Amino acid sequence: MARAQGARAQMALAFESTYGTPPASDFVRMPFASATLGVEQPLLNSELLGYGRDPLPPIKDAVTSDGDVVVPIDAQAFGFWLKAAFGNPTTTGSSVPYTHQFQSGAWALPSMSIETGMPEVPRYAMYSGCVLDQLSWQMQRSGLLTATARLVAQGETVGAATAAGTAATLDLQRFGHFNGSIKRNGVDLGNVVSAEITYANNLDRIETIRADGRIDGADPSIAALTGRIEVRFADQTLVTQAINGDPCAMEFAYVLPSGESFTFTVHAVYLPRPRIEIAGPQGVQATFDWQAARDPTVGRMCTATLVNSIDAY
Repeated sequence: MARAQGARAQMALAFESTYGTPPASDFVRMPFASATLGVEQPLLNSELLGYGRDPLPPIKDAVTSDGDVVVPIDAQAFGFWLKAAFGNPTTTGSSVPYTHQFQSGAWALPSMSIETGMPEVPRYAMYSGCVLDQLSWQMQRSGLLTATARLVAQGETVGAATAAGTAATLDLQRFGHFNGSIKRNGVDLGNVVSAEITYANNLDRIETIRADGRIDGADPSIAALTGRIEVRFADQTLVTQAINGDPCAMEFAYVLPSGESFTFTVHAVYLPRPRIEIAGPQGVQATFDWQAARDPTVGRMCTATLVNSIDAY
């Protein structure tokens, strides 16, 4: 009897033209490290009395369909997750390379159908109506560079064969921490030990009464862009900004030697005043839990720019 193994797991993704309806084609095979995307339905204990000490059968509760997908930050496939987070990009370039610019502030977000496959069982689960709730990643000196996409789905359909057809494949051109850089107001920001970035659409689940137990949709509300930077305390620049309450622009970027790049620009970053602690004889570090807001000049909170060989998303 075959046993399911993560090493053979597959994932395919396609954007939907109608929410909750998987498309018949245009699926793309996606690289991923792990996935908790799934459906769960808890049981409610019976509260009825008068039938003895042994309980009556439990009752099924509402169905919840959501989860996280950990994906590599790469030059091609990551664009699909950026589209899910921000909406359709503005693409420029008549030939390679193409520049895709994703902007925050869209009122509507595209939905996706995502199929996870375990061919040994076989089990192919199609999650329709997937909307991206949160996208986050970390910057550090070493390790594998991945991002976590938190999804809210409408439902799950399980079959013994794939419903995605023959999914298109992409060239994996993965960014690494070694390719990363951080700038503040266009100037390299030194002494940074680590950084965290989290963009959230703060989805509002439309939990109406339905016979199938599914939600009617997931609408984006006020977005949030937060993070953390941990720096070696070498000057008063960031502390002074925090005291004054002035915003700055921060740019988190990755560039490959072959020319592909991913740049995430936060146009108005506000820093809190941190506690400067002396913990021992080693270097002093300061942590800033920053927040972003809409920049009145640019007209948005952030911009994600992906340069690669794909002509359209």
